[in-house]
Amino acid sequence: MFLMKYANGGNLHNYLQENFTEITWKKKLCILWRISDGLQTIHEKDFIHRDFHSGNILVEIIENELCKIDQYLIGDLGLSQPANNTLSRNEIYGVIPYVAPEVFKGDAFSKATDIYSMSMIMWELTTGCKPFANVEHDTDLIYEIIDGKRPEITNDTPEDFANLIKKCWNSDPKKRPSAKKLCESLNLWANMGKDANQFNQAEEIRLQLIQSKLLGQEFSEKAHSKAIYTSRSLSSFISKSSSNSLMNSLRQNYVTKEFEFDINDIQRPSRDTIIQNSNTQHAIYTSRPLSELISKVNPSGKRNFEDETHVNRKHTKISNEINTEFQE
Repeated sequence: MFLMKYANGGNLHNYLQENFTEITWKKKLCILWRISDGLQTIHEKDFIHRDFHSGNILVEIIENELCKIDQYLIGDLGLSQPANNTLSRNEIYGVIPYVAPEVFKGDAFSKATDIYSMSMIMWELTTGCKPFANVEHDTDLIYEIIDGKRPEITNDTPEDFANLIKKCWNSDPKKRPSAKKLCESLNLWANMGKDANQFNQAEEIRLQLIQSKLLGQEFSEKAHSKAIYTSRSLSSFISKSSSNSLMNSLRQNYVTKEFEFDINDIQRPSRDTIIQNSNTQHAIYTSRPLSELISKVNPSGKRNFEDETHVNRKHTKISNEINTEFQE
């Protein structure tokens, strides 16, 4: 059993909603550095999270007379597995925008799929919004993700940071950086040892946006009523078997273009565009089995979902050093 303190700051997205205007670029980098440090620790233990999103990152606020410290905890490790686990009979939980495209095609979760999820968290820190909140989370979105569609990076995002996000959400998992390399880059930026001018300029723009009332809590509205942040089993939605006829039809009629899609050619939109499109009625940010949706888009039929996975929820605490107590 894992033991941890109560996270009194809620999850990361709620924290962003309540404090977004107060979060400087330096603090954004520090937050992401600490999260990536925790992910690196998980990967160094040769484990994969498999359900990594902002609802599973918890915030603990430690406050005394001298200082106030925020700590960031990677939670909901109940679905984590050893990286060398080749079994493919596990029920798929997840939030569509945070799931890597190769998983939708039937590939196994990997360390690279966690890095893809991390890219969405990085994007979320730049906007205060959840990815793909402006579209319905259905098979159409899955097709688009497979084809290379990603959230739009705002034009006030530092160029090097934007490029790192793009590397992390690359359609080819082999081209994504490791958690170690990601952590190293964020560490350098967080301590302003690299590319300081870019982030200083971004901070000036951020302050101007606040002064112009183009950035604030009114743009970080509470999540839609269907955005439930606790991971849960929705086994009744799982498709127990794939339809061969449907798979054959999709194989003939649908050709993925994910490796033809050049993410670097995407024009950066304004922050207003992102904010205006940040909410929609059918956007669901609850971790849920995506097997039924994946069965509609996966032509290989690689996965078999007959066996349900019964798991215990675990948590790991992130800091520069992670200490966890175990009790048998």
